[in-house]
Amino acid sequence: MTAEKTGGRVLVVDDEAPLLKTFRYCLEDDGHTVATAASGEQAMALIRSRVFDVCLLDLTLGDTTALELLPAIRTAAPWLRVVIVTAHSSVDTAVQAMRAGAVDYLVKPCSPEQLRIAAATQLHARRLDLRLEELERQTGSSNDSAQLESRSPAMAELLDTARQVAASDANILVLGESGTGKGVIARAIHRWSARHAAPFITINSPGLSGELFESELFGHKKGAFTGAVANSPGRVAQADGGTLFLDEIGEVPIGLQAKLLRFLQDKQFESLGDPVTRQADVRLVAATNRDLHGMVKTGTFREDLLYRLDVIRLHLPPLRDRIEDLPAFANGFLDEFIRIHRGRGRGFSEAAMDALCRHRWPGNIRELRNVIERASILCRGELIEPRDLALGEAGGAAAASTAARPTGAMSLAALEREHILAVLGEAETLEVAAKQLGIDASTLYRKRKQYGI
Repeated sequence: MTAEKTGGRVLVVDDEAPLLKTFRYCLEDDGHTVATAASGEQAMALIRSRVFDVCLLDLTLGDTTALELLPAIRTAAPWLRVVIVTAHSSVDTAVQAMRAGAVDYLVKPCSPEQLRIAAATQLHARRLDLRLEELERQTGSSNDSAQLESRSPAMAELLDTARQVAASDANILVLGESGTGKGVIARAIHRWSARHAAPFITINSPGLSGELFESELFGHKKGAFTGAVANSPGRVAQADGGTLFLDEIGEVPIGLQAKLLRFLQDKQFESLGDPVTRQADVRLVAATNRDLHGMVKTGTFREDLLYRLDVIRLHLPPLRDRIEDLPAFANGFLDEFIRIHRGRGRGFSEAAMDALCRHRWPGNIRELRNVIERASILCRGELIEPRDLALGEAGGAAAASTAARPTGAMSLAALEREHILAVLGEAETLEVAAKQLGIDASTLYRKRKQYGI
């Protein structure tokens, strides 16, 4: 089993060799991965090629000072939390350094406990930043826990397998129709793994051009392309030590698949506009609703990349094949939307639940969530009835156009979100959904991000 990754990645910069050794041993004993540099030049070379969470930076080095080095550090790694290490006589200068971007300072000589607390405090702050970013990006439901329990024998077996393989660092390919909960499984695998204390980072492939996808994945240097006004670390660097979830892997442009393959093989990459080769320790979980083997035959997906991704395969069954789980999902979604929308509905009539269980659910759990949200807003009594469910011959999308009429209680933005949700629940792919909505895939991607879909 992989060792639990609880420590952070710390860079210690000081021109005194004995202090470097002492700091390194102390921090490694506390579970951190530590690199050292004896000069500003060595420090910048490491910062440009590797990802660190915390930097302990001596105020005065042989070739430079912290005040001179900080702007370069901020440009190369804006997320890096820098702690100035200084003598008593230089505290005023250390405060200047904090104004220039450092987050704290240590006065040396410091005790091992002071050093450990300083590193742990900044690592905790770094993880909180990453968690906040992930929560802002996260489009999944708060009802995830219900999706990780199942009365369906096939789904229960899949969940057992997912728990088992989570302990390894093997790449995992999650297959299944749109809306079956592939992202939920990916997040669960991360939580069950030894990497659970490190970041879980998601990148959505649809709607991104080749250059934008490469920038999103590997980062870019300021000026690398029009609109690149600052350095960006990219999702791979953000996920270092943790898990990277590549959603809709079948949408990755063919021209970038070789670079992705190289990263999976060597854990090395280059940011756009930057020749420096970087490294990242990332566990990959990929997902798709497309037939990758068929895409290999048509030349739109690399066979060698497929083999590299398809180490462990998890195939999620559609909702219609695990209908015994639907009542728990429906009640969980309703509880969620009662809190959000404060609608009238507090439960389902027997006829409504029967209608839900008889529906074919082409959009799977995502469509169910959409239907329950709409019903929680539009129902006329304390129990949701079949008339509130908007389940037509063609599913929720067609009925939604008649059920969700503009009212004083719904804004134009809310109606647009409802319509996009309905179409997404019916469409087989995001491209089909975009076409039905009359917009391009990149616009649909932005709308999904805007509305948290």
